[in-house]
Amino acid sequence: MHATVSPSRVRGRARAPPSKSYTHRALLAAGYADGETVVRDPLVSADTRATARAVELLGGAAARENGDWVVTGFGSRPAIPDAVIDCANSGTTMRLVTAAAALADGTTVLTGDESLRARPHGPLLDALSGLGGTARSTRGNGQAPLVVDGPVSGGSVALPGDVSSQFVTALLMAGAVTETGIETDLTTELKSAPYVDITLDVLDAFGVGASETAAGYRVRGGQAYAPSGAEYAVPGDFSSASYLLAAGALAAADGAAVVVEGMHPSAQGDAAIVDVLERMGADIDWDTESGVITVQRSELSGVEVGVADTPDLLPTIAVLGAAADGTTRITDAEHVRYKETDRVAAMAESLSKLGASVEERPDELVVRGGDTELSGASVDGRGDHRLVMALAVAGLVADGETTIAGSEHVDVSFPDFFEVLAGLGADTDG
Repeated sequence: MHATVSPSRVRGRARAPPSKSYTHRALLAAGYADGETVVRDPLVSADTRATARAVELLGGAAARENGDWVVTGFGSRPAIPDAVIDCANSGTTMRLVTAAAALADGTTVLTGDESLRARPHGPLLDALSGLGGTARSTRGNGQAPLVVDGPVSGGSVALPGDVSSQFVTALLMAGAVTETGIETDLTTELKSAPYVDITLDVLDAFGVGASETAAGYRVRGGQAYAPSGAEYAVPGDFSSASYLLAAGALAAADGAAVVVEGMHPSAQGDAAIVDVLERMGADIDWDTESGVITVQRSELSGVEVGVADTPDLLPTIAVLGAAADGTTRITDAEHVRYKETDRVAAMAESLSKLGASVEERPDELVVRGGDTELSGASVDGRGDHRLVMALAVAGLVADGETTIAGSEHVDVSFPDFFEVLAGLGADTDG
């Protein structure tokens, strides 16, 4: 599918969808619990549906009721699935569920779509093998399909921190219900550390204790997942809100604003988008008590931003940089190449097609907004929901019509993105 976006002025109120990261973790935490847990206000998207299906294949149940997800847990010992677990395009599902599968007394096979089968999982497979299970790639390259045999009982394991923080999350969540717990020693600096903070936040809400250590993280074994009141409410998603906030900063109508609701403080690292916009000169206000962020169109200036902890913000920041005066330098970005697509290369290519002056480096993306006149063009979202949404924002301020291939992929994290954008006044047929 294709979406077109034409130059537009936007205004009004919108609500960002619930957090994808929190929803994934809450669904699996509810799976680890005994009995029934209500996950309130979850994100219902292609990725989170993959996690719900995995919970069912591991012996639990996940039913949609009145906008919530009612999950019946499989407890501390998942069942051996009677089918291959298809994680579709969701790397979070594959990594978190791979560790859960290692608790089962038998064999589990996991796979995904073409994009997911190209993403790295080797450090997690090695960790599970070091904890007493066996875990391997059928192709011997650390990529799916994966075959996992358990059960693991816990222990200590070393793994790199610069490939994916999801490996740590997976081990912490599974480790809480092992006999002895799991301790991770990180051999390299942890990238995307706020996502582990999200995990610790969810674990705490489910009554599970885990902590950071001098060398990594530790979770005690023999714990029970038991959220207060047998329910958990998912907060709003700052990654998704970044596109609406960027739209307001670049394209709000004169004297008007874009107001994004449901944005209460949480452990999400992508809340940094508010600080990035402030540093660029945006007229932005965050009422943390009410969870409302208001932004008006502003003259922006380029800044340097490190995305070691916020890889999902790179596409948004790149678009802001293309429309700002001066140079925007996005650093610490090498790990962003291992997402749904190589986001560094993909944004460099797409912004160049739109007329931006862009330089791609191994771990940086440099966007020279002062040398840029954005013009509409046909660009490819590369099957990546975040590229599609960021490029749609660029289309609001490009001269002429911008056509984005792969617009259906917004279903991964923000299924009604184009409807919300149109509701703010954008000229789009997405």
